[in-house]
Amino acid sequence: MERKEFQLHDIVEMKKPHPCGTNAWEVIRMGMDIRLKCTGCDHRVMLPRREFEKKMKRVIISASPNDQ
Repeated sequence: MERKEFQLHDIVEMKKPHPCGTNAWEVIRMGMDIRLKCTGCDHRVMLPRREFEKKMKRVIISASPNDQ
């Protein structure tokens, strides 16, 4: 299985949209659990890392300026 690369403060796209209509979430905490903040309505959720990696599609905006 391909490991998805993400880091703190990345904006990621999830497979299913949030009820507010946006698919973009900011990673605000990393560890065994991943805490996310919806970029549309600022709702915050915490997911186990394994579940997050299944539900994440891709990184939309990388937090590090040197990545391309």
